[in-house]
Amino acid sequence: MANITQKDINNAVWAACDTFRGTIDASVYKDYVLTMLFLKYLSDVWQDHYEQYQKQHGDHPELIEEMLKNERFLLPKSANFYALYQQRFEPGNGERIDKALHAIEDGNGSKLRDGDHGVFQDITFNNNRLGDEAQKNDILRHLMEDFAKPELDLRPSRVGKLDIIGNAYEYLIERFAASAGKKAGEFYTPPEVSELMAELVQPKEGDSICDPACGSASLLMKCAQQIKRQGSKKYQLYGQEAIGSTWALAKMNMFLHGEDNHLIKWGDTLRNPRLLDGDDNLLHFDIVVANPPFSLKTWGYDSAAKDKFGRFRRGLPPKTKGDYAFILHMIETLKPRSGRMAVVVPHGVLFRGAAEGKIRQQLIDENLLDTVIGLPEKLFFGTGIPAAILIFRKKKADTNVLFIDASRDFEDAKNQNKLGAEHIEKIVATFMARESIDKYAYLATPEEIQQNDYNLNIPRYVDTFEEEEEIDLAAVIEERKKLKAELAELEGQMAKYLAELGYAS
Repeated sequence: MANITQKDINNAVWAACDTFRGTIDASVYKDYVLTMLFLKYLSDVWQDHYEQYQKQHGDHPELIEEMLKNERFLLPKSANFYALYQQRFEPGNGERIDKALHAIEDGNGSKLRDGDHGVFQDITFNNNRLGDEAQKNDILRHLMEDFAKPELDLRPSRVGKLDIIGNAYEYLIERFAASAGKKAGEFYTPPEVSELMAELVQPKEGDSICDPACGSASLLMKCAQQIKRQGSKKYQLYGQEAIGSTWALAKMNMFLHGEDNHLIKWGDTLRNPRLLDGDDNLLHFDIVVANPPFSLKTWGYDSAAKDKFGRFRRGLPPKTKGDYAFILHMIETLKPRSGRMAVVVPHGVLFRGAAEGKIRQQLIDENLLDTVIGLPEKLFFGTGIPAAILIFRKKKADTNVLFIDASRDFEDAKNQNKLGAEHIEKIVATFMARESIDKYAYLATPEEIQQNDYNLNIPRYVDTFEEEEEIDLAAVIEERKKLKAELAELEGQMAKYLAELGYAS
């Protein structure tokens, strides 16, 4: 199985989903497949290193045992994939897998737990949703057999770089997101949008980067990749995620990409922010990025007025729309000098009045808003509405706001549009140049925004109207005369043919 490719691994892990199709919904079985991939990877790394140590120190089992204690992850003997696979024909597959996962959690608590909450806490393979005991046992046997195939031998000595496993995990998450409808937005941002946001905030060596609604953490890792491309691995990744199963996806995704230097907390960022310093104050970051849930109806309005962190001092967002609650939280966690942020929002954030209008005016008057970018429709999983990206900076070079209308530049797909590399490059180049471009971008002064009553609706600033070509009426009349003459001639010929055939006109 030499020369393994990313495509080989991707196809093999996607084929493993066949075991569940027709039995349970993809939104349910995605957690089983992704967890099994993580378990298989840990087991293959452990097995690979064990065999290497055996070759080097075969006559000293005690030494091998000590060396294995220094592994990145510790695996109890009964809690690895191969021990489970050997017992796959015996009753109790679900219970054995659950026990193995909890044993791995216990052995790697500092990595796989957040307080009392473990990575595997929100998933159970011993679940009646898989059918009665016999059916459940059979399904899990097939799943283990799928992952035992040679194509999914994930030993480092075979697959090489860790990224190939992390990329397979991302591939699965994206495929699941494509079929998950509205729920997809809970755990995944399209990779092209994540790439665009990462380029806009310009991560650099030494930056601390946070996503307070991190989902499966793909946006955080896009930011990290920007720094790696500069030849550095000096950065810190932070995140928080409210949904327990999605927090688990983020943790596993981080480890499968080799991102051990991270702190991902479980909990509701708006009601209970958990990224705090030793004095119980909010941590501050160089970069904050997020694709939070659009217009969240129950975001914590009732307790927001008494927020001990003062996040809503600029105004209290509406009770049934949490967009500005996330924006205000993110701004409050920016470092005073280096802080910059990118957030995805629905267009209503740009122009809605009342409480949101007052907050928007305050942010503009404080010169925090840097850029407004309009995106194409149908970019995001589970919704067809167009969205925008807002860029904020704690320390701007000017007092203007750049508006970019990128809504017409995309690759047209059946169910979902995509940003191509050239579209991302155009947006980023325009953002960096910070100049007006006819029918694409406009650099607005504070006075112009004030004249528009702080309404940020992009068409107010970027005129994309295309004048229709003038019609030459004289030419149209001449063409009409010509066509009428040709029609008369054709009708005369037709009458002649009909007469020859004996048909009277």
